[in-house]
Amino acid sequence: DQVFRITPSNDEEVQVLRKILGHLKVDFWQPNSATLICQNATVDVHVKRNETRGLHARLKQEHIDYRVFISNLQKEIEKQTGYRSSRKRRSESQYDYEVYHSLEEIQSWMFEMNRTHSDLVDMFSIGKSYEGRPLYVLQLGKRSRHQKKAVWIDCGVHAREWIGPAFCQWFVKEAINSYHYDSVMRRLLNQLSFYIMPVFNVDGYHFSWTTDRFWRKTRSKNHKFHCRGVDANRNWKVKWCDEGASSHPCDDTYCGPYPESEPEVKAVAKFLRKHKKRVKAYISIHAYAQMLLYPYSYKYATIPNFNCVESAAHNAVTALYSAYGVRYRYGPASTTLC
Repeated sequence: DQVFRITPSNDEEVQVLRKILGHLKVDFWQPNSATLICQNATVDVHVKRNETRGLHARLKQEHIDYRVFISNLQKEIEKQTGYRSSRKRRSESQYDYEVYHSLEEIQSWMFEMNRTHSDLVDMFSIGKSYEGRPLYVLQLGKRSRHQKKAVWIDCGVHAREWIGPAFCQWFVKEAINSYHYDSVMRRLLNQLSFYIMPVFNVDGYHFSWTTDRFWRKTRSKNHKFHCRGVDANRNWKVKWCDEGASSHPCDDTYCGPYPESEPEVKAVAKFLRKHKKRVKAYISIHAYAQMLLYPYSYKYATIPNFNCVESAAHNAVTALYSAYGVRYRYGPASTTLC
């Protein structure tokens, strides 16, 4: 299999490309679907081996600019998990934050963090997944008698986006380690509670390790179709199944039979509703693109606290650039994704 990087340069090419990719069974990496293709915006698609020659020919014929971004996808997948046996443990106490970890490893890491840092970490479950796995959350922050304001951060809503759970673990490690010497982090953890959910879509994440590396959805069964799973990100009770979601169970952006049909989504929504007064920010970590997106996604109107959110996003993006030289785009999802 290969990944093609295609850049349509005008509206006519956008229409042609939508048609070509609509006829082929391709897996969209960015954007999420053919309808979101825009001119001069990168389109990355995963193409099955038997379809690659045909796509090369069509794109050349239509004079659409493209290159093969990953020429042997299987080889790259094997690199992500292949050398695991040789790195079992540097030592029992040293968890390797620079490699991807299976669900079992992440969950035992959570137990370990809870055990060794009980002054700052509290682990609990907010429910069970479709397949009966516990939905664990870490509460980070200095214990306090009064109810503190809170920030919710989740990772791994989409199963195949492995960098998400890896980030959540990195964040917890950084927060705990720097608490003792960094006054900014100390203030944050003293004054706020951070609710961290390293793997939102536990069933899907597990499946992406055992069976299909590019699985994205949950693993719930559909009674009418053989296709499994719902796009958890499109299952919330807000403008449900509107723009950008599909009502077909076999699609990667399937919104589910009804809002909050997925036990994972329902559990998080219930927890957030319960703590609505305290939760001041919700951050969801996804891949893959370098973007910082904020509401709205479903309409072009600006949010009531636009100035505040926009300046926070601007500061975050500036900080990322000065620290790592990585440029992030930022803005409302409705206009920035295109």
